[in-house]
Amino acid sequence: MKKLMLLTLFLLNGAFLFSQEVKTLKQDEKPGNGNIEDLAWIPGYWAGPGLGGECEEVWLPAKDGQMMGTFRFWNQGKLLFSEFFHLIQDGESLTLKLKHFSGDLSAWEEKDEWVEFRLVEMGENILYLDGLTMERIGDKMNVYVNLGEDGQTQIEKFAYTKMTMPSH
Repeated sequence: MKKLMLLTLFLLNGAFLFSQEVKTLKQDEKPGNGNIEDLAWIPGYWAGPGLGGECEEVWLPAKDGQMMGTFRFWNQGKLLFSEFFHLIQDGESLTLKLKHFSGDLSAWEEKDEWVEFRLVEMGENILYLDGLTMERIGDKMNVYVNLGEDGQTQIEKFAYTKMTMPSH
């Protein structure tokens, strides 16, 4: 499972052709321009299916040029992995940096490493990062992620609904 989920393969040369849900940057292509203040549609508690199980993302509003969040995935009542991420203002562009953790909180990436998704372009309620797209439609948010293993790629869809944070 861990090997399947390694997202570092997203960053390989961008030579693959993917469906329109996910865009990529060519190896030496400059990232797009964007401002984190234009992403006020992302913060909130989002939950729904993905990867054959249940997923949640929580995004905090932007402060000091960054938006922080977390993700967790469980299947059959068992937490399989989580992520901690920062969407940061990177000059005139944006970069999403994330780290993965197993259910026991052991890190997948080394201490000084993380997975990065650079900005391709953004529009009203849509954010295209290199290998990852976030699109909000009302109280729904679709996240498309390009997953790859052994030279094979597929786009995984996470179909979230904006939720109220549980009080228990």
